[in-house]
Amino acid sequence: MTTDRRTLLAGFSHLIAASAVAGLPGPRIARAGPTAPAALPAGARSEFAEVNGFRMHYVRAGAGPLVLLLHGWPQTWFSWHGIIPRLAAQYTVVAPDLRGCGLSERTPDGYDKQTIATDVRALTAHLGFKRACIVGHDMGGKAAYVAAHLYPDLVSKLVLADCLVPGTENMDASRGGAWHYGFHMAAEIPEMLTKGRERDYIEAQIRAWSHNKDAIATAAIDEYASQYARPGGMTAGFNYYRALREDAAFAAALRGKRLAMPVMAITGRFGVGNKLARALAQEADPLTQVIVEGSGHFVAEEAPDTFVGELTRFLAA
Repeated sequence: MTTDRRTLLAGFSHLIAASAVAGLPGPRIARAGPTAPAALPAGARSEFAEVNGFRMHYVRAGAGPLVLLLHGWPQTWFSWHGIIPRLAAQYTVVAPDLRGCGLSERTPDGYDKQTIATDVRALTAHLGFKRACIVGHDMGGKAAYVAAHLYPDLVSKLVLADCLVPGTENMDASRGGAWHYGFHMAAEIPEMLTKGRERDYIEAQIRAWSHNKDAIATAAIDEYASQYARPGGMTAGFNYYRALREDAAFAAALRGKRLAMPVMAITGRFGVGNKLARALAQEADPLTQVIVEGSGHFVAEEAPDTFVGELTRFLAA
């Protein structure tokens, strides 16, 4: 994949500067990481399913209508570990490791959001449900958005948490865009530069995108890093970015088509802000917009009480 040279160079300079400011240590050897799930929320269980041609891991709890929680990068199902118990009293809550992430199978391709949306549909069928409320954050939000357009009969309600609609990202660092897009999309370079220091890189990204810098615990970062440091883990994560041009082209073909279900956009004031709702305004009706004050990109973890409160109200309406 061809990457604009200025964008890539800008990314390198930001990475070097961030490392220097943070005082990151030199490269260290990353462990292979656990092959069993992290500590599960009370009442939850870890399961696997063959869906859409690969082996997917997911965590399940509760009973009732299905709520699917789709994580983003650089996280796994574990990003929802504090949310799952709070929803499980009323809903069947399922948090999968998306394709290539966590304990799910690393596949050589399939990281475009159409394929991820199809993975989600196949998981829903495996679970014995015809419909689900889909909650997606970051890359999981992009997949949820595509699923809502592709499979409107599948999605009863759509919740997008601090993500951008495919094609609306500013990927040009020289014009104010986020530098990491070009870096992550480059072939082989990000794997080479993060090898042996996956945890350092993941922590730097999470802290940079958080407004509440202590909201995501060190133990959670350890969990994410242990999974992405396993063979193929960082490549899978970067592949979600490498598919963004394809995602944008697909999303462009959807312009003008309306979403058939209620939609909520919940974002951090210091994250996406009102950009997500603006992008959805012409296709989502009804649209509920919530901007969480004092939160950055990781709304469910930075402001869990607000997130759960808004989500449960939206689900009950």
